[in-house]
Amino acid sequence: MRSLVLSFAAAMLTTSAHAEPAMPDWLQGAWLSCSFRDLPTETTEIWTGAGSNTLVGVSHTRRPNADGFEYMRIAAGPDGVLTFFGSPHGAPPTPFRLAARDASSVTFENPAHDFPQRITYARDGAHLTARVEGMTGGAYEVMEWRYRRARVGERCR
Repeated sequence: MRSLVLSFAAAMLTTSAHAEPAMPDWLQGAWLSCSFRDLPTETTEIWTGAGSNTLVGVSHTRRPNADGFEYMRIAAGPDGVLTFFGSPHGAPPTPFRLAARDASSVTFENPAHDFPQRITYARDGAHLTARVEGMTGGAYEVMEWRYRRARVGERCR
C-alpha cells in the first residue's frame, strides 16, 4: 500500500512539473478604450486562444495623425513560467515573466527592460484595465487604459 501511495505521489509531482501554466482566459475577446482628454484616442485590444496553451493579442491605438500597434502573446517561457511577450510596432518580442496573479488579475515583470518594467491586466465584469509602469528618464511613469467589452470593429463615438 505504501509503495502505491508513493508511486501516486511521484506521478503527481511529475505531472505537475510538466503541466502548462494556467492561462488568464478571461482576457479573451475584444476590448475598447475611448479617451477624449488632450487628444482623442481610441485603443482596441483583441485576445484569442482561450482554452489553449497560448493567448494571442493585438492592440491598435488611433490618434489624430498617429496610429500605434502591438502584437502580444501569453505562453509558457523557455523556463515554463507564464510569460507575456510584447512586440510594439512589430519589434522583436520582449518577455515579461509572471510576477503575481489571482482569479481576475495578472502581473508580468521585466526589471531589465527600459520601459515598462511591469504590465498588469485586471478584469472586473465587462471592464478590463491594462496598466504599464516603470522607470523612464529618471522618473516613475504609469500608463493605464480602461476598456469595456466591445464587438470586433467597434469604434468610439
